[in-house]
Amino acid sequence: MRRSLQLAMLVTLTIFLVQSVSGYDPSQHQKSAEGKSKHGGGGKGHHGYGRPKGPPADIPTHIKERTSPDGRKINLNNSLVGVKGMAIMAESPELKNIVSMALKGNKLGDEGVRILTQSSTFKHLEYLSLWDNGVSARGAQMLARGANFSKLKELNLTKNQLGSDGAVLLADSLNVVNLTSLDLSGNQIGNRGAIAIATSPYLSNLKSLDLFDNKIGLDGLKALLQSKTLVNLEHLDIVRNNYDIESVVALEKTTTLPNLKTFVAY
Repeated sequence: MRRSLQLAMLVTLTIFLVQSVSGYDPSQHQKSAEGKSKHGGGGKGHHGYGRPKGPPADIPTHIKERTSPDGRKINLNNSLVGVKGMAIMAESPELKNIVSMALKGNKLGDEGVRILTQSSTFKHLEYLSLWDNGVSARGAQMLARGANFSKLKELNLTKNQLGSDGAVLLADSLNVVNLTSLDLSGNQIGNRGAIAIATSPYLSNLKSLDLFDNKIGLDGLKALLQSKTLVNLEHLDIVRNNYDIESVVALEKTTTLPNLKTFVAY
């Protein structure tokens, strides 16, 4: 396993160096949960619509158009429906069986999360993306305590404002016990947040963990690689954090993660 992990790191480093020369922008780091359409439609390519400048003129119709025929999946990525759109969805009986919600770039904020957590419409959710919605630690607390999230299998909170407090709240919640994929990229969770994830008794089913761009140092990385609870973790992405490659290589040799297959550090 260690040999394969080292090979993966060397390949990733080579790609990173090549991309750096060609103008690679780390802020464009792609997230599998969106790019591979795990949320019933993925990004804009699946639906063929570009990034709008404002909310749809007819939000209810737009929501209907972006909902799958069986009412189990909805893709509103980059739709800018805002809190108003979330309120409409929360009162829509057509969405009572919704399982998958892709809500990237909708300016929901913590108020939108509040509506999401308090509506009985969303009690069957298994896949949720709130990528780039201005969600803070307060919103994370709602997700951690909300009755609608005990069945979640995949949670994407890329590019929000959770901070270490938000990460700690999520890691200490029974709502994450069924998660197999967690993406907290771009949330500045730091060592404290990484350590909370590494020691959480509720994340033992996690297979994929993306912590790109989070100001995590060697203490946080060490906790992750030597975690006694992330026993099913297969993929770990820690690109663009606070460490040097020599230290990462040394720490990688100490990993106790039995199922880790892909370790992306650079």
